[in-house]
Amino acid sequence: MRTARRRSLVAVSALVLVAACSGGGSITDSNDTTTTVASGGSTGDTAGTPDTLAPTTTVALDTLPDCPTDALAAADGPVEISFWHGMSSALGDEVTRLTDAYNASQDKVKVSLVQGSYEETADNYFQASADNRPDLVQLPEYQVQAMIDTASTVPVGKCIGASGLDTSPFLSAAMDAYATAGVQWAMPFNISNPVLFYNKRAFEAAGLDPNTPPASLEELQAFSKQIVDSGASKYGLALESGFDSGGGWYVEQWFCKAGEFYADNDNGRTNRATKVLYDNATGVDLLTFLQGMLNDGTAVDVGDNSQSGYDNLLKLADQVEPAAMTINTSASLGPVLQVLGTGQFPNIDAGDVGVGPMPGPEGKPGALIGGAALWVVDSGDDARTAAAWDFLTYLTGAQQQSEWAVATGYVPNRSDALELEPYKGTVAADPRFAVAYQQLLDTPAVPTSAGPVLGPLRQVRTVLANAVAAIFDGADVTATLTDAANQANGLIAEYNARN
Repeated sequence: MRTARRRSLVAVSALVLVAACSGGGSITDSNDTTTTVASGGSTGDTAGTPDTLAPTTTVALDTLPDCPTDALAAADGPVEISFWHGMSSALGDEVTRLTDAYNASQDKVKVSLVQGSYEETADNYFQASADNRPDLVQLPEYQVQAMIDTASTVPVGKCIGASGLDTSPFLSAAMDAYATAGVQWAMPFNISNPVLFYNKRAFEAAGLDPNTPPASLEELQAFSKQIVDSGASKYGLALESGFDSGGGWYVEQWFCKAGEFYADNDNGRTNRATKVLYDNATGVDLLTFLQGMLNDGTAVDVGDNSQSGYDNLLKLADQVEPAAMTINTSASLGPVLQVLGTGQFPNIDAGDVGVGPMPGPEGKPGALIGGAALWVVDSGDDARTAAAWDFLTYLTGAQQQSEWAVATGYVPNRSDALELEPYKGTVAADPRFAVAYQQLLDTPAVPTSAGPVLGPLRQVRTVLANAVAAIFDGADVTATLTDAANQANGLIAEYNARN
């Protein structure tokens, strides 16, 4: 039996050459910058991957729990482990299918599942005692720092080293999202990013090319106006203010597209972040722009999308006052096509759905990694740790990722999955499934392309979501963002003081 060792952070000096991208000007203005970083390297596809920033704080690897990946071979009988995940509905069904397939494929490990939402899974994990935690847990990208600070996991980087797993096929951008302080903490499993969903039928009725979605914010506004003026749809764009989408996460995405950091200390990746930056000119311009679309009737606010995740998508199928476009996670693609394939919505069917990159400032490419990763929990039991690693490598294997991507709309986390069926044939027949993957490949390799790592990022997003909802309802943009930033900075300071 292995006893988990308490992590200690060892400060080391490092020369970090970072020129943060400048703010100011309009969100739709050109804002070219030059960024110099201390480069590093990570395995896998380098396209769309930020040059690695040299951290000013690193974790000494010998203070972290080991990963005895060979312990499974000596285990007597099947090793029973539990996996907590946050997938529901069709996504949860696919997790169950993959788990059943794994259990049937071998007799060394038996996996049991516990399903909840992302928030339920995180809350249950953080509140559980060491003896009541699972062996493997799936948590979203906004929980990275919070999970690190629990000192309760075995870093997958140590499992990679112990097992000799070849990580070269994995997307570096995805791996880097879960790596800080010189440690690969978790393995990306379900990768997503926001994309534009639009009704091709409405585009044609408005005289727009149904195969050319808007790329910039200016085009998004112009397309919306043409759609509304033509009568093709009541609204051009459906907006929403969910904390993990339009109210919180998308602001992070737009800052990435603008080439700006969302938080200080390079999004918390060279040292702990101490404050958010979204109340600057870029943030004010962005929210003023969106508020203007609501005020002139080219956009409609469907409210907080957090509970269903589909309210804005349903607006595309609204038979009374539909919208022609909305932004949603790429992981919605599979479920959307399945629902529309039933034919229950007369004004849009599965073939009418267009998918394009998320529009941004001047149409610049860029997307942050979304979705969730798999964390190996430090149970202190070598066999269970090895079993959790074995199951993790199955879920993130090329064949399983190919199947997962087609069933869900998530992006494969590794390039070799693209050459395997069913993903290869699906993309060839339906290029919509390739949009999110290509959006990641097109993301500039700059430090701002790595998302924020904040201990209370979930709460910080919620504060911003409330602010965005108020702005959509007519509140003063500058004052509202300033107040939200002050609240967020208080949360960050309180969290950092505890950790």
